[in-house]
Amino acid sequence: MADAASQVLLGSGLTILSQPLMYVKVLIQVGYEPLPPTIGRNIFGRQVCQLPGLFSYAQHIASIDGRRGLFTGLTPRLCSGVLGTVVHGKVLQELGPGNVQKEVSSSFDRVIKETTREMIARSAATVITHPFHVITLRSMVQFIGRESKYCGLCDSIVTIYREEGILGFFAGLVPRLLGDILSLWLCNSLAYLVNTYALDSGVSTMNEMKSYSQAVTGFFASMLTYPFVLVSNLMAVNNCGLAGGCPPYSPIYTSWIDCWCMLQKEGNMSRGNSLFFRKVPFGKTYCCDLKMLI
Repeated sequence: MADAASQVLLGSGLTILSQPLMYVKVLIQVGYEPLPPTIGRNIFGRQVCQLPGLFSYAQHIASIDGRRGLFTGLTPRLCSGVLGTVVHGKVLQELGPGNVQKEVSSSFDRVIKETTREMIARSAATVITHPFHVITLRSMVQFIGRESKYCGLCDSIVTIYREEGILGFFAGLVPRLLGDILSLWLCNSLAYLVNTYALDSGVSTMNEMKSYSQAVTGFFASMLTYPFVLVSNLMAVNNCGLAGGCPPYSPIYTSWIDCWCMLQKEGNMSRGNSLFFRKVPFGKTYCCDLKMLI
């Protein structure tokens, strides 16, 4: 019980600290670029035309809504995090303890069993918390058109149910689930291969090295599955009555596959993945704040 409470508190703290970062990331994902490109230098020192980074973007938001505005969407995101942690723990508890026998510690069968167990728990948590995720994204994206459609948690729930029904709460769920599952399997499989065939079991710091390899493979897996995150977020706000989910900011997608194909065709599959050194893609145009064009 104490462990669950500590996980909830730690997760909530990290959520609060990372909220401005996620806010900026979501607005970039939908293609909102309120600030013009500037001339800067990349990590190699070459002069390039860059889009504004995290701090410039956050400063722009704060100049309009104040510093408090950087925490828009925090309430539903906190609800999602707390509920997700509880559901994840409960499902793992129902599935029983994992196989921790030392004699099969390097067995790929053990990796499959543990990954399957974790996949079920994560998927259950994702499905149950997705409605809060949708509300979080929409409350952020309404910054673009200065709407107030998704302000309160209860009002947002009523609005989505009235306009879209139950399915509205699960917009973008399929690519999000697929991305989570693929990322988990990639991470655990790569970590197993590295720990088994690349690391010498005789090294005294083996446990530390294996934990580092898990972190590295996790980062690599998340990079590979990022397009699923992008497509999921776009589908969650697509055609929901907000300016940020409609043309010219975003086309009306018929399905998440249509969204995927269109982003791939435009070369925008990694949009929002980096918040620094954001080079302007050749031949690409971005929607700017209408006030800047007047």
